[in-house]
Amino acid sequence: MKINDPSCVKEVRISGTKVSFGKGAPFVLIAGPCVIESETSSLRHAERISKIARDLKIPYVFKSSYDKANRSSHESFRGLGVRKGIKILQKVKERFGIPVLSDVHCREEIDIAADVLDIIQIPAFLCRQTDLIIAAAKTGKVVNVKKGQFMAPWDMKNAIKKIEGAGNQKIVLTERGASFGYNNLVSDFRAIPIMRQFGYPVVFDSTHSVQLPGGLGHASGGQREFIPTLAKCAVVSGADGLFFEVHENPDKALSDGPNAVPLKNLKDLLKILKDLKKALA
Repeated sequence: MKINDPSCVKEVRISGTKVSFGKGAPFVLIAGPCVIESETSSLRHAERISKIARDLKIPYVFKSSYDKANRSSHESFRGLGVRKGIKILQKVKERFGIPVLSDVHCREEIDIAADVLDIIQIPAFLCRQTDLIIAAAKTGKVVNVKKGQFMAPWDMKNAIKKIEGAGNQKIVLTERGASFGYNNLVSDFRAIPIMRQFGYPVVFDSTHSVQLPGGLGHASGGQREFIPTLAKCAVVSGADGLFFEVHENPDKALSDGPNAVPLKNLKDLLKILKDLKKALA
């Protein structure tokens, strides 16, 4: 199997859009602020990132979480909640004509979220929560399951079977690093071709993979200087999509700033990655 061969996986298309995973031309970009900080911030980021993606002819999905339910400290900013957050994502979707993604944390959120979200994301910490995965699958939307830091790549086949068992084959898997001792993650790029062998597209989360979980004591730290290196490795390893937390001022971001790509650097990074993808074709 050629690990960068798009024919290895099913094409997963987002209904009502031109965005498809698994076609390999060049890759799908999933990007946005880690958490919805405000309507104004979300619209501003979506406008600037979507323009970059459009200029580079890269398929784009806007990502931002309405709730970060797994923050290190209960005092950390979690977001605006599902109802307010989904309304903001609806405005992003309508104003810029781009699909939107956010994570869900319990079955009760899914009916609200599924009315707007084009991709329902299962967080890494919840990738084994059967009822949540099945409820997401039954919406008929694309389901993106992030591989837990505690999971082997071959174990993600079980998550796939849960979704398929609910009658949904719109599946994307995301690699985001594995726990490596305390407060550290390491990326094993074998995970990308291993999971692609299951027949579905694989995304690489370039920013959470440089996270230092709980590294600041009250919050997670990160090493954003390594994001370009890992993203390049993911492209070479055959990733069908790249996931980036992006913020106009990461040092003032309300969530995951230490492992976010500065918005001003995004276009140059994507140019390099697109050229690399082309060279591998």
